[in-house]
Amino acid sequence: MEVPSPISNPGELSSELSSVIAAVDLGSNSFHMVVAQDQHGQLKVIDRIREMVRLGAGLSSSGKLSKESKERAIECLHRFGQRLQEMHADSVRVVGTNTLRVAKNSAEFIQRAEEALGHPIQIISGVEEARLIYQGTIHSITGPEGKWLVVDIGGGSTEIIIGKQGEPLLMESVQMGCVVLSEKYFTSGELDKKKFKKALVDAKLQLQPIVSTVKALGWKHVVGTAGTIRTISELMREFELSERGITYKGINALIAKLQEAGHIDKVNFESLSKERKPVFAGGLVVLKAIFEELGVKKMMISDGGLREGLLFDLAGRIHHQDTRDRTVYSLMRRYHVDFKHAANIKTTALNLLDKISKVWKTNNEIAYQFLIWSADLHEIGLDISHSKYHRHGAYLLDNSDLMGFSWNEQRLLACLVGNHRRKINLELIEQLPARWQQQAMFMIVILRIAILINRDRVPKKLPEIKIEDNKGALNIQFDQEWLEAHPLTGAELE
Repeated sequence: MEVPSPISNPGELSSELSSVIAAVDLGSNSFHMVVAQDQHGQLKVIDRIREMVRLGAGLSSSGKLSKESKERAIECLHRFGQRLQEMHADSVRVVGTNTLRVAKNSAEFIQRAEEALGHPIQIISGVEEARLIYQGTIHSITGPEGKWLVVDIGGGSTEIIIGKQGEPLLMESVQMGCVVLSEKYFTSGELDKKKFKKALVDAKLQLQPIVSTVKALGWKHVVGTAGTIRTISELMREFELSERGITYKGINALIAKLQEAGHIDKVNFESLSKERKPVFAGGLVVLKAIFEELGVKKMMISDGGLREGLLFDLAGRIHHQDTRDRTVYSLMRRYHVDFKHAANIKTTALNLLDKISKVWKTNNEIAYQFLIWSADLHEIGLDISHSKYHRHGAYLLDNSDLMGFSWNEQRLLACLVGNHRRKINLELIEQLPARWQQQAMFMIVILRIAILINRDRVPKKLPEIKIEDNKGALNIQFDQEWLEAHPLTGAELE
């Protein structure tokens, strides 16, 4: 049997670890980078960089990023890249949020952006963004016990989370943000009552699908995070509207001041930066809608958020507390996976990987991790139907909210599960980033062999095999006596 060669540098994962870690957030309004020292699980921020790129403002009605917005972003990432150039891939996590989720030409931009930054970019779902925001926010506040309502107003989306004692209970991502609403209603700079009224109605309509669910769960404390909310809080202090946090009365007072100015060019607030001014009205309307629809009276402020959540999540991976492991375990329980059988396949697959690695001497960290997860989950489709269960499993993995996984990581997991039996589905491979496609085929073959060896669902040692490098490919030869004793497996291996 011939096995394709894996890529030598998988990119997102590496076996080398560093005490310095970094998180980069490619938001719709701003790009942020935070670098921290990991001191035995405690994070000490040593560098912060923020640039107002307004990528979301360059999103046309046809759903494509403009040339100008892409160039602004690439220039920024070149500067970020200089700070990150000596850091290994496993020490850096870069995520794209709403604008890169919805842009139709994001793939071409991401390729250029990765070259400029020197690190891979992961696009995360709105729910995953909400989870990370909650982790970053809760880690950075010391407050009373009880349920917390966390609000983050971004450029293209707004995340609303309810959690308790470090665990999110409800995570929602609403398609509205300061850039989106400002571009839609305040792009001319005019700040009249009519525009504010229309924008507020729009924001409330976007919130409607989640209002009843959020209210039903309830909360005791409210905290806001991200630039828009922090700016509003600073303006509350500037105009002596609130000593701490944000009040509903204060929001209305700020809106009145904007309307009194009449045009954004005439707004001169000390706490409102020149860069944030064009998108401030939209963000203020979003917060007013949240206060009114959810019945919020006062909101405290957190310095933590998505970037800090990314840092804590990355530190967890380094210290073997990976959120993705918990997600996989939860799926196994939910879909009634045979844990013993999955463990047998994992053992066989990792033994195969170990033998192959001795021949190729290549970095197989990504293969190690995803072979474990795909072995654990390859039978989840059986909970739906035995017929085409590999396809059912792939669909579930591709369309579920998998905490800790980026979109591409979900696609890779779905690709492995969807290809563990029957004819190879090339479409599942082709939807992966180009740098992962050869590695995916390599993992598919190993997973298939491991499953075939364990077909009778009885634990067994890996049979004697001979592995040879054949000009960039591997020839795997099984012991003839073992094949004769297992004719069904032998026939399928052929």
